[in-house]
Amino acid sequence: MKKRGKKYQESIELVDKTNLYAPREAMELVQKTAKANFDETVELSIRLGVDPRHADQQVRGAVVLPHGTGKTRKVLVFAKGEKAQEAEEAGADFVGAEEFVGKIQNEGWIDFDVVVATPDMMGVVGKLGRVLGPKGLMPNPKSGTVTFEIEKAVKEIKAGKVEYRVDKSSIINVPIGKVSFGTDKLVENFSTIMEEIIKAKPAAAKGKYLRNVVIASTMGPGIKINPQQLVDKLGPNKE
Repeated sequence: MKKRGKKYQESIELVDKTNLYAPREAMELVQKTAKANFDETVELSIRLGVDPRHADQQVRGAVVLPHGTGKTRKVLVFAKGEKAQEAEEAGADFVGAEEFVGKIQNEGWIDFDVVVATPDMMGVVGKLGRVLGPKGLMPNPKSGTVTFEIEKAVKEIKAGKVEYRVDKSSIINVPIGKVSFGTDKLVENFSTIMEEIIKAKPAAAKGKYLRNVVIASTMGPGIKINPQQLVDKLGPNKE
């Protein structure tokens, strides 16, 4: 078993593994346990009571965090004509069509974080399914990345829009900001995305929906948050 470093050992001693923390306590603690010499990202991990093998138990969407993620995301837009111009004016980093298909397929170019496409361009983008799909970069209407509202989509992404999607292990992983944000901003970002995920509970999901909710800084230990408190405070439905 790999031995953890001294800083990690110091951090883990601050965390009570048997305790389920309130969100504000957890955000205060994650700042204390972040001991790296860079501004660590705060990651949220949620294990849901769903079976993602079934189409009616998929949990996927996107939300604009009120304080962003602390990271500037590069946006590639597939569009033509007026929509291409709209994308450029909105601040997209790369705008084009077929020329990017060849660049991605032949050169292995993936110098972007999000792909947006107008619906009429999905035939072109579809050629990249084998490349973009496994990386979670394929545009999708549910996440707002297949749309004719290009200006809105690009500006939201640049403002801090994040996508969430349950994986094969029934887990969602998503960044909620940087340690330097401070407690209030981290709590607001956390509450915003948790409210969206609670609302997205599939009707087919039975039993306890939020199984585990954990936050951690890039190099820090996991801190468990009380799921029931979140449901009681943010959820329209009671478990």
